[in-house]
Amino acid sequence: MEEDIRRIGIMGGTFDPIHHGHLVAASEVADRFGLDEVVFVPTGQPWQKADEPVSPAEDRYLMTVIATASNPRFQVSRVDIDRTGPTYTVDTLRDLQAEYGPKVQLFFITGADALQRILSWKDLDEIFELAHFVGVTRPGFPLTDKHLPADTVSLIQVPAMSISSTDCRARVARGEPVWYLVPDGVVQYIAKRSLYQR
Repeated sequence: MEEDIRRIGIMGGTFDPIHHGHLVAASEVADRFGLDEVVFVPTGQPWQKADEPVSPAEDRYLMTVIATASNPRFQVSRVDIDRTGPTYTVDTLRDLQAEYGPKVQLFFITGADALQRILSWKDLDEIFELAHFVGVTRPGFPLTDKHLPADTVSLIQVPAMSISSTDCRARVARGEPVWYLVPDGVVQYIAKRSLYQR
């Protein structure tokens, strides 16, 4: 009897820090697309943020592990943070396809804001061959499929959560609470490691 194809979501991001918006989006996509699991992939050296300060990869990885630990369908991969050089989506997808083998279908989950820039991504044709893309809306970014191939890109609306990692970092820097914006364990990790302090 032939094995079933496993459906695996890949959610790449800086996760600096990971917040409830990321988790809700992953859960919603997993439900709507019948995913067997969602693998969170913290970026190593994000090429889009080369001019911005980014917390150490190990801190971002550990916060992601803490945030996803209670959901058995969520996993975290070190594939990008263990790779040297800039992180490109095509490299992530190649590595994960090789790791999981031919009996998987990959679904790359990203925000609608990132999807608007997808046409500038490295090796775009190969990216669309490796994975189906799922763009999730964020507040302030309209749902549009202009110039995107309908057979490899799906756009969905998820419960709107107006949370961003940028705002979370700014709140911590100002001494304001981030409880209920990020998972409790991540709040504690940020405090213990004194992340985002000015």
